[in-house]
Amino acid sequence: MSRECEFLVVGGGIAGVSCAESLAICRPTASILLLTESNIVKSVINLVPVARYLHKFDVREQDVSEMGATIETLVDQLEHIESSEHRIRTAKGVVIKYRYLCLCTGGEPKLFCGQVLDPCILGIRDTDSVLTLQRKLATAKDVLILGNGGIASELAYELKDVNVHWVIKDAHISATFVDPGAAEFFQLARSEVADSSEEPTAIKRMRYDEMLPKEQTNQHGAALGPDWHRTFDLSGSAGGSGKRLPKIYYKCRIYSTLEIPDDAGYEVELEHEDGSREQLSVDFIVSATGVRPKAYYSSDTRLKVSDDGGILVDEMMRTNLVDVYAAGDVCTANWPEAMHWFQMRLWTQARQMGSMAGKSMAAASEGETVYQDFCFELFGHVTKLFGYPVVLLGRFNGQDLGQDYEILVRCTRNKEYIKFVLQRGRLRGAMLIGDTDLAETCENLILNGIDLEPYGDDILNPDIDIEDYFD
Repeated sequence: MSRECEFLVVGGGIAGVSCAESLAICRPTASILLLTESNIVKSVINLVPVARYLHKFDVREQDVSEMGATIETLVDQLEHIESSEHRIRTAKGVVIKYRYLCLCTGGEPKLFCGQVLDPCILGIRDTDSVLTLQRKLATAKDVLILGNGGIASELAYELKDVNVHWVIKDAHISATFVDPGAAEFFQLARSEVADSSEEPTAIKRMRYDEMLPKEQTNQHGAALGPDWHRTFDLSGSAGGSGKRLPKIYYKCRIYSTLEIPDDAGYEVELEHEDGSREQLSVDFIVSATGVRPKAYYSSDTRLKVSDDGGILVDEMMRTNLVDVYAAGDVCTANWPEAMHWFQMRLWTQARQMGSMAGKSMAAASEGETVYQDFCFELFGHVTKLFGYPVVLLGRFNGQDLGQDYEILVRCTRNKEYIKFVLQRGRLRGAMLIGDTDLAETCENLILNGIDLEPYGDDILNPDIDIEDYFD
């Protein structure tokens, strides 16, 4: 079997679909083929500007048949790239000849125990793994969550009717995104919610049923999108009054695990920072310890990869193979970073990289010159944590600034948490939690490099409307 197309995009996640859609806009008459391992793909909808260059969006799951007439689809898995001949081979033996190829195969969970499959150890990455979690929760009373990123943080506070043991290596929660002050803001807010008689929200299922052969595992779905937990019923079997606060084990790690016979769970031994140990009995373990790039395919010429396993790409998203591009979690930026930008494997950057790859491929096909999108000048991410809107801009936690910066914070309990990172009087980053309406102002202050030293601490004085002052 063989096929032919001008543009071949591999991956049905946000990066792959954004790339294919960008190509469809730039080259509407070209043949575009989207190769995806799942018949469910993810696309960005409800794109709403939060600032001039910053957007929030929802992620929609749709069947591949709904991609539209301009984008052909094939459900299969990439196996080998023959770049010298501009063709690939799939797991089902299909040979596809292409003119330009973009690899958007995403990432896979980094399980604390390696990649060994274990029914009692679950890696959360895609919709299928969350469905597995939902099934396991139905009979569970005690769950251990390992990890301190966005998914772990949401899970720890969204699970209901189950005892949650949250093991983190840091001194505060959600360390991937927030500082200790913001972590305390979240914990106080969630404590008050847990003490109140909060009405349960209705769970709306917004997912197509995916029919898979019995022998095929579900480790191929695209990454979860923003607010993913709102569409799943995450209830256990312990009974009680619904949500309960997790028990948090700070600066701790899993020392050993012992499987209890008859799939009855695990005896887990934890090791604390001081060397002391503690034993727990849990029904299963959720390993939410980040992802690694998922580049499982071979190629005639070796793809250059970074130390973290990501495929190295230049500012046009090109790899070292001729006419082969990459975008999203599978790639690592290999260009000089802008002053206010750095790479994090997030949905926001997956969309931006996929779109950039599509524009770059379209320009190359017509012999045109295209410049890197301005979104790579300023890091920006919009999400929700513990029910609060969160905007992260620039070096929001002082990343790569050494000790040469100062922090200004304004906090109103249960309402907002605002942090400015200043370096030599200039705003280098900002963290905005709650409905602050300061995203565009902060974006302007960072990009324009306005000297804020004359204003001192008054820059966050609640009696001064800096939004009006600087806009």
